[in-house]
Amino acid sequence: MDVEALRTFVAVAGTGQFQAAADKLGISQQAVSKRIAALERHIEVTLLVRTSRGSRLSLDGQVFLPHAKKVLAALEQAEQAVRPGCRPLRVDVLNRRISPAQAVYRFYRSHPETGLDAVTLSRENAAQAAQAVLEGTVDASFRALSADQVPAGISAERLLDAPLELLVGPGHPLADAPRVSPADLAGHRIWIPGIRPGTEWAAFYQALSEAFGLSIDALGPNFGDEALMDALADSASLATLVGSGDRYLWPQTHDLRRIPLHDPTPVYPHVLLFRSGDQHPVLTALRDYLRTAGPRTPHDVWAPDWVESFTPWCGKRPSTP
Repeated sequence: MDVEALRTFVAVAGTGQFQAAADKLGISQQAVSKRIAALERHIEVTLLVRTSRGSRLSLDGQVFLPHAKKVLAALEQAEQAVRPGCRPLRVDVLNRRISPAQAVYRFYRSHPETGLDAVTLSRENAAQAAQAVLEGTVDASFRALSADQVPAGISAERLLDAPLELLVGPGHPLADAPRVSPADLAGHRIWIPGIRPGTEWAAFYQALSEAFGLSIDALGPNFGDEALMDALADSASLATLVGSGDRYLWPQTHDLRRIPLHDPTPVYPHVLLFRSGDQHPVLTALRDYLRTAGPRTPHDVWAPDWVESFTPWCGKRPSTP
């Protein structure tokens, strides 16, 4: 069915005059007549009865009119939904407790009128997330990857470096340290359950363990964050690594300790992926926000070699020990 013919019928029904409808639509009266005739042939009924005073709806036209208005309203809503700035920006934050989710939440708090939809593609690796951005499943995704892994059609900015912290129970030998270096962790068991082979976080922790001689494993079943917190509280030797902006909750009686790492400070480099040329105003605002209001990258940063091609927005390239 011709949408313009449908719009013309509604205009004639509203004005009662072919010429008035033509003036409203910015077309000729002859074009109005042709559109109405084509619509009536298509649905095989007479919609308008011509009179000396103009035109009026036939009985079929009276039945057809509210449906025609609904169709035009639905089309307008569909067009409005995808106009730049009208559709909420869909951002993959990977996991709702880690730094990207917290940064996007702070952005939303500072821009409460913003249309935003935070999603978690937690089962996808960096390549799959990039493909989801390319296909339009999401508008942007925070991932850690090298520049040569970014597919054509995707732009990438390293906008969020998350410093790592050691998380231990009160009986751990390092529990009372104000801060420790990665070298101090050699010989300690660092347990990070849920690391999956083939993911960017598996590659990150592999690079970290090799750089500093650490023992990082994901052995055993992953029963979730609560079970990990319980295990840390009960152990005098177990430790894990978390991002400084990650949000974890545990009972006060656990007395867990978050200890900053320094000399150097390992950071997890979250790179924002988005379609090249995407002009969504919320994406532009988010990128600007992360550049100006996001956490600053430490001066003694360490990151894997494969992300060094991305310069963090603090203006300094990461260095390796």
